[in-house]
Order: sequence, then C-alpha cells, then structure tokens
Amino acid sequence: MMPRFAANLSFLFNEVPFPDRFTAAAEQGFKACEFMFPYDNEAASLRQRLDANGLGLVLFNTAQGNWEAGERGIAAMPGRQAEFDAAIMQAAGYARVLGNKLVHVMAGLETQGASRSIFIENLRRGADRVADDGLTLVIEPINTRDMPEYFLNRTAQALDILADVGRANVGLQFDLYHRHIMDGDVEAGLREAKAVIRHMQIASPPDRGEPDKGELDFKRLFDVIDRSGYGGYIGLEYKPRAGTVPGLSWAKALGVRFS
Repeated sequence: MMPRFAANLSFLFNEVPFPDRFTAAAEQGFKACEFMFPYDNEAASLRQRLDANGLGLVLFNTAQGNWEAGERGIAAMPGRQAEFDAAIMQAAGYARVLGNKLVHVMAGLETQGASRSIFIENLRRGADRVADDGLTLVIEPINTRDMPEYFLNRTAQALDILADVGRANVGLQFDLYHRHIMDGDVEAGLREAKAVIRHMQIASPPDRGEPDKGELDFKRLFDVIDRSGYGGYIGLEYKPRAGTVPGLSWAKALGVRFS
C-alpha cells in the first residue's frame, strides 16, 4: 500500500495556463488535485475541468488578503474579522460546487500584528459556519525561511491552538518539508500530530524540489504514513527542478502510482 497523492496545480504543470493543468495532471495518471486559490475562476468552470478529467478536488485556500502587497493570511489579524468571515463563506460557496471537504486557512504575519486569541476566535466561528457543509478547516505551520515572520510556524504551536479551538472540523495540514526545516524529526511530528492531521503535503528540503533526493528519506516516510493508518491525501506541493513531467520520475523510483 501507498498513500494517495494529489497534484498541487499551483506548483505543478505551470508550463501551461491554470485551466489546462487539469488535463495535464490527468494525462500523468492523477485522480486528485489541489490548488491555492480558485477565485479568479468561476466555480462552475472549474467543476467542468475536474469532471472532464476525472479529477477529485481535495483542498484549496481561503482568500488571504492582499497577497501582492505581502499579506499571508488574515485569520489572526486584528480588525479583519468581517473580511475573514466573508472569505470563509466565499470558500464554502466554491466548495459546494467543487466538492472538496478541506479548506486551508492562513494566519498572517507576526510583523503585521497576528494575534493568537483572534486566530482561535476566528477558527471557532469559521468552523461553526461551515459545519453544515461538511467542511473542515485546516491550519498549517509554515517555515519562516520561506515565509519570514509567518505566525504559525511550529507543530507544537499548532497543536496547542487546535486544542484551544476545540472544534472537530478544524485540523492540521502537516507539511513534511516545513516540519523538517522548523523542527526536524518528521517521524516524531507525524506521531505527535496523528490524531489531528487532516491533510499532508510534501517537498524535498532544502530546495523544495521533487521527493527523490535531499534531506528526507521519502520511501521510509511513505511507509511510516501508510502504517499510521492515515487515509487522506498527500499534496505534491514542490517546485519541479527541470519541468513537471520529467520530474515525476521520482514516483516510479519509489514505487508510487497516482491512479
């Protein structure tokens, strides 16, 4: 057995325009995908792309404020609660059409005033608002090398916040790449967070490339994940070193199938 994998269409197949990446992923055998932001596209149009290519959608992000201006989420930002609520409802509307059950919520930057208490309050309120839609909100510790000053950056911090949020439909997005950079000992992190992990993502440190070389033994880690009983998807959120399709050779080397 192997975990199930989803192509992240914000990172992979970017040799072609976003609407064409669904076909490109399906041609490589993928049955599932994820991406960061759907909001520049009509939900119905994206659903047509998914259906035409036999793809299921696993996850996308809520709107994250002014990304171009350097914002990296608003869920922990003072004075942005109404904007956060609107972003949650926008995501829920898209998810009803697209069929995903996970939505990633980004906290924001410490330098922009991110607050733990506001983060918790917003997550509770957001979770309650989307519960009837069967949606789960996920939060992700992100390393501060790639995203300096990001508020949520360590596994233990995320576990403490989730305990205080106290909602069954708020969980953890565990990115092995970010965990390795910030805390090391990915296997320990998987054990510690097992009860609350709802989604995983991978890339190879230190360059965030394909999981075929670098600082982590992914063949071993995939076995650990499989034996843990994790039943969700692993998103391939890496930056291809020399093109998406040539880079997928790692899958054959590790005995991975996408179908």
